[in-house]
Amino acid sequence: MSDPTYTPPAVWTWDKDNGGRFASTNRPIAGATHDAELPVGEHPFQLYSLATPNGIKASIMLEELLAAGHAGAEYDAWTIDIAKGEQFGSGFVDVNPNSKIPALVDRSGAEPIRIFESGAILIHLAEKFGAFLPASGPARAETLSWLFWQMGSAPFLGGGFGHFYVYAPEKYEYPINRYAMETKRQLDVLNRRLGDTRFLAGDDYSVADIATWPWYGQVVLGTLYNAAEFLSVQDYPHVRRWADEIAARPGVQRGRIVTRTWDSPQLRERHSAADIDAAL
Repeated sequence: MSDPTYTPPAVWTWDKDNGGRFASTNRPIAGATHDAELPVGEHPFQLYSLATPNGIKASIMLEELLAAGHAGAEYDAWTIDIAKGEQFGSGFVDVNPNSKIPALVDRSGAEPIRIFESGAILIHLAEKFGAFLPASGPARAETLSWLFWQMGSAPFLGGGFGHFYVYAPEKYEYPINRYAMETKRQLDVLNRRLGDTRFLAGDDYSVADIATWPWYGQVVLGTLYNAAEFLSVQDYPHVRRWADEIAARPGVQRGRIVTRTWDSPQLRERHSAADIDAAL
């Protein structure tokens, strides 16, 4: 076990073997490591992703749009295997210079448009189809406020709590306690809000719920980090009520398996609704 009294050196240097489970894919520089073109299908939208909490935001949004009757939201989905470093291929880096999933290419117009960062993808699709995001006024402001709350808060849950509780090569009390405390504070924020409203922004399901459920909904349902008991999620009944309702939505059930490569059901590629039908 490493020395808990570690003193940082004057100048940090990268030890490529000191990264635990993700040592082979983490590095302190950006850019491509190899040439690799991205596949392109026949539909207006090309999604390059993996079914992590961030990744399924985009596929859930596309499936919700299709379920709502927006036929123009048809898409092809392709798995980017981050454990194999596929996010550092030249084609993917051209779409997302930050080398993170999900990334989307909108080919519905005269020129392809790249969109990266999950929140940007949700807003782009919501505005394009006029769905799940009010066009103006207080309702729009409330929806965007909760959407950006999630974007700013989830790194404490994922990169903080999830990393030290599940993925870190060694378990230390201080970081686990620090991030468990913050995760529970965030769950309390959600619980208080959802005690007053059906969904995060009010009575209507929105991009704020689509963004937040893959992280906080799955935590309280016990499908993320297997930490429900540790975090005493029974203390957040309104979050659980909201999580259960969203989990029952067909668009969520369909979107969450897209680019899923572990457990069951799995779906490495999606090119039509029939692909999901066959997997479920």
